[in-house]
Amino acid sequence: MRHDVLHALARERARRVVPRSLWALVAAAVVAYFAVQLLRPVPGPVFRSALSSSVRLPGTLPSLSWPSSGSAALELQGGAVLGSSGGDAAVPIASIAKVLTAYVVLQDHPLAPGDQGPSIVVSPDVFADYRQGVAAQESEMAVTAGESLTELQALQGLLVLGANDMATLLADWDAGNVSAFLSKMTSTARALGLRSTDITDPSGLDSTTVSSPSDLLELGQAAMGVPALAQIVDTAQVTLPLAGTVYNTDADLGSDGIVGIKTGNDSAAGGCFLFAARSTVSGRSLTLIGVVLGQDTVTPTAAALRAAESLVTKAVMSASPLPLLGPGRVVGHLQSAWGSSVPAVASTMPTVVAWPGLSVPVVVKVAMPAHAISKGQRLGTLEVDMGGQHVEVVVEAAGGLSGPSLLWRLTHF
Repeated sequence: MRHDVLHALARERARRVVPRSLWALVAAAVVAYFAVQLLRPVPGPVFRSALSSSVRLPGTLPSLSWPSSGSAALELQGGAVLGSSGGDAAVPIASIAKVLTAYVVLQDHPLAPGDQGPSIVVSPDVFADYRQGVAAQESEMAVTAGESLTELQALQGLLVLGANDMATLLADWDAGNVSAFLSKMTSTARALGLRSTDITDPSGLDSTTVSSPSDLLELGQAAMGVPALAQIVDTAQVTLPLAGTVYNTDADLGSDGIVGIKTGNDSAAGGCFLFAARSTVSGRSLTLIGVVLGQDTVTPTAAALRAAESLVTKAVMSASPLPLLGPGRVVGHLQSAWGSSVPAVASTMPTVVAWPGLSVPVVVKVAMPAHAISKGQRLGTLEVDMGGQHVEVVVEAAGGLSGPSLLWRLTHF
């Protein structure tokens, strides 16, 4: 009997101890939950831009002096298009193809300013091409079999004189043979976004080597981004070993700020000119990239050059400083995970030298800020890099953004 009583007392004591242990565990769990929720990192605000990749300036683009035949296009370096005429069909481009040839060679064999580069031996095949070209009254650079030219001399012959034999020489040297080099040209064209460009020879002699105005603007942008190439096409004359002093086929060079790039002319393409021009307007530098194609006249090259001059002259005369954004223009919002948001605004009213109606490429760079943001706090920058102009404006918070509430922290995982 005494034994039964002791067991009963033990069971009663156990029933009292278990609930106390459970309460202790619950309390510990609650404390741990509060600690984790209050101390764990919470996501910072997310920036949502109110701008696309460009800002269109109010007004209408000026009417430029477009050629009456063929096709043409003009844009600011950096991608702001001023306009075009004659459509965007792919057409023969003659010697403009040599720009892509030079670009590929300089990607594989870069030249620093002042460098001559490695020596290239003129093979019997290249010498044979030279002789055939001379007989056909094509543009060639005087060479002899076994002669050595530097990379720079070969590129000067290609771009300044427009020599077809230099296209073959460089293609063989760079890729081993012309066919392999054409594969490189095609892959490079695709990498540059030249979707309408088809290259069947490195010199542009083939009427099946074609491109479109929009593609050639992209090629011009890429070419002028290679310092060695930009320097060569801005050279009025060079002295070469056997050819002696030769003059740039770009007779516009130095006029109206034109600094290159390449003329072209044959029966299939007519007169062509891929060009770059630099001017200063209101103390700011402008770089224009343009192309004129299909000038089928008695003097096709001269017609392409005149068309380019007219385009550049009218474009520069029409440019002026214009406000990019109005004061306090909202460029985006900072949105928090807990529902609060604050506008991000430009701190000043920036200007660009441009044209009404132009779509100006812009980039907004915002660092991910802390949870609490105060009014006027710097958030990042709005940047324009176009036509040689670099404009940078501070982006700041138009108001305050508090951190998450205690309730939000406790109820969100």
